[in-house]
Amino acid sequence: MTQLSISTAAGVFDAIAAGPPEGRPVLLLHGFPQTGLVWRRQIQALAAHGYRVVAPDQRGYSPGARPQRPEDYRISLLVDDVVALSEELGWAAFDLVGHDWGGAVAWWTAHAHPGRVRTLTVVSTPHPGALAGTLRTDEDQRERSRYMIDWRETPATEERMLAHDAQELREFYAGKVPQDSADAYVSHLSQPGALTAALNWYRAGRPDGAIGVIDVPTLYVWSTGDSAFGATAAQETGRWVNGPYRFETLQGVSHWIPEEAPETLSRLLLEHLQTHGEYGTAANTPFVDSPER
Repeated sequence: MTQLSISTAAGVFDAIAAGPPEGRPVLLLHGFPQTGLVWRRQIQALAAHGYRVVAPDQRGYSPGARPQRPEDYRISLLVDDVVALSEELGWAAFDLVGHDWGGAVAWWTAHAHPGRVRTLTVVSTPHPGALAGTLRTDEDQRERSRYMIDWRETPATEERMLAHDAQELREFYAGKVPQDSADAYVSHLSQPGALTAALNWYRAGRPDGAIGVIDVPTLYVWSTGDSAFGATAAQETGRWVNGPYRFETLQGVSHWIPEEAPETLSRLLLEHLQTHGEYGTAANTPFVDSPER
């Protein structure tokens, strides 16, 4: 794996990359509170099969792309980052993978730019429409999501998370994340302004648009031990995908699927990419965007 710096109009993004430059491109988006390092096992697996894989540290996580205002973390701007990164990499079309917040960005990107996204893989995070509907009707999901209200409305959240050698932040990983990775995440988010930037994803406000159904081939991987997303939203997600759809449930696995079940996730991801290898826009064709619905 190599380190990249990708310059865009929004700033400079740090990234991990591997695989032959001419390989089929795959972009992997991390969530909170992690970095592109979360994908290292999947990067290795994909690169070994000839894919060109890039996992950026997203807006706020990259020091060179760290605006201060919460409104600079609106979902439309996060989607713009994905498009800008793909353009700088010279990718006309790419396979998109996301976990946690990265999964939310992946859903929105696939909806807004289906001509660019060859396939979509989302880990843990249900389709935003399925989640919104479940929050209105399911008390269990409301309880699971209540932490977001605290993080949005409590200015001292980052101080609390970083106190006592980041004890609260470390507790998120619940022993399911390798210790060296957890240490790396804590070190990264302990940089001045880094944790505030990461929490600004929660503080940015509601999306400035509506999301509809997804037309690209989609793999959704959810786990029964996920503390943030319950079964109802996960099962409703299929109603929001018109394209070929595969839903996989991992029994007894926590929210941290990429690191707790790396071999299983890598296998599912490779199967998905190989199944839909000829679907959609080829990697060497001009950019094609479908109009938003």
